[in-house]
Parts: sequence; structure tokens; C-alpha cells
Amino acid sequence: MQHYPVQMFDSTSSTYTYILSVPGSREAVIIDPVDTHWERDLLQIERLGLQLAYVLETHAHADHVTSAGKLREMTAAKAAVPSGCGISFADRQLQDGDIISFANGEEIRVIHTPGHTPGSVSYLWRGNLFSGDALLINGCGRTDFQGGSAEALYQSITQKLFTLPEATRVWPAHDYKGFSVSTIGWEKAHNARLANRTETEFAELMGQLNLPRPKLIDIAVPANRNLGLPHAA
Repeated sequence: MQHYPVQMFDSTSSTYTYILSVPGSREAVIIDPVDTHWERDLLQIERLGLQLAYVLETHAHADHVTSAGKLREMTAAKAAVPSGCGISFADRQLQDGDIISFANGEEIRVIHTPGHTPGSVSYLWRGNLFSGDALLINGCGRTDFQGGSAEALYQSITQKLFTLPEATRVWPAHDYKGFSVSTIGWEKAHNARLANRTETEFAELMGQLNLPRPKLIDIAVPANRNLGLPHAA
């Protein structure tokens, strides 16, 4: 049986937050929550009759502050984060291939997808890929700061994510054009940055983007390495 996440949006940073749950269990997981929406997220979880088991991060974001620490304080949830992101106060440091279990046997697989940042991960659950800032809808994450690497991102996407079944749904951490979900098959065939490009061509393209520096980077990255809290958790 196919299950889908609850998808919520932060218009300031164009960030998607996801709640994962299944009928028959109250345990839920939230992915990439935003600090300004922790009350909304808890209300949504309560409205659905759920209890938060895990808060997951795809990486240490540069464009918003996470509410992972706040949600952990407000619930019995554990914070699980990529091991390569320097988020030392989490309950669990995740490695490639790790399994996160919740809700009576539900499994989320951790896929290390470096490139946007060295520690970035994606999460795979029941045919749903939560791709963080690695693979976006008709695009990809930038690679020009925080230890990014266009070559590493190309390998992560083409050798890991694009090897998943084509029907796998892609739920990104951001979208800037109003789209909510894609598929691996569509992205393989049509992604404007990746389709029909070699690694060299992709690296050249990424090197020419000239994107502005994220406005919150100097605040967000240190805060997110502390789960969004102003003190050690």
C-alpha cells in the first residue's frame, strides 16, 4: 500500500516540511521543520491524533533555522541527523544505509547524498524519497558554499537517487515555482540541470550560476548545528 506524507510549506524560505505516519499507529516522524512553524506543526500532529517519535534533518540548512530542538523539548521525540553535518547535540547520528524504525515496523532508509553539503542525506520511505537540497524538482541544490561539490552532487544523484525505481516520488526540501512533488523517472528524463549532461558539463553549469549568498547563512548554520536552540541541548 502506498502512503504519502503530509506536506507543509514555509513561504519565507520556500522550505517543505513533511510529516510521515501510517494508519494503525500513533507514531509519526517529521522532516526538516522550520522554527517559525513549530506551533503549526505540533497542532497538525495533534489534529491527526499522532505522537512525534523522530525529528529528522536532511542537512544543516543555510536559509532557515530548524525547530528540531524545540520539537524535541515539547514532545518525546528524538532528533536524528546526518553524521557529517556537525550537529552534535542530536540523539542519533545517521550513516548511509541506516534504518529509522517507527510505527510498528515502518522503516525509513538513510541515503548519504553529499554535494550540496558533505553530510547531506536523503530519506526513502515506502516509495517516497525526501531528497533534501540534493535533488529538487527540475533542479538541484547549489554547490558553491558549505563544502559543496558539484562532482559529488552529480554522483549522489546519478549513482544513488536515479537508480531508484522510476515511480519513486520525489519530495524536495525546497521549491521556488509552486511545485510539490515529482518522480525519479521525470527527473532522470527532464531535469534541467542533470538530464543528458556529463559530470563535467554539470560541474561547469554549477560553476556559472553566480547565486546570491543566503541572507541567513551566518545565523542559520550555527543555530542548526545546535538543533535551532540558543544553548546546548
